[in-house]
Amino acid sequence: MVVTVTDQDFVEQVVRAPLPVIVDFTAAWCPPCRALAPVFERLSRGYVGRLRFARMDTDENLQSPARVGVQGMPTLVLFANGRPVGRLVGPHPARLQADIDRLLAQVGDL
Repeated sequence: MVVTVTDQDFVEQVVRAPLPVIVDFTAAWCPPCRALAPVFERLSRGYVGRLRFARMDTDENLQSPARVGVQGMPTLVLFANGRPVGRLVGPHPARLQADIDRLLAQVGDL
């Protein structure tokens, strides 16, 4: 349920997406990213039709993370209507669902 996005398809997969998209900016060398990955994957199944889940490797894709201002990993950024509307830096796996729900509620307030 998690799609992999690259600099080449970021606009199509994230910015122009009809649903909000939460992007996990990650790197293979990052231990907290590896701890978060299975939780992110599991949660993606519960938001089908409401929220898309995407992952981007920041070592292989430099442009999009720089444009969004990603400075540390893991960073999750929620995009809605083509713009970043919320971010989680170093999210804790146990609180991830509550944090995502909070960000989604903010989208409803826009």
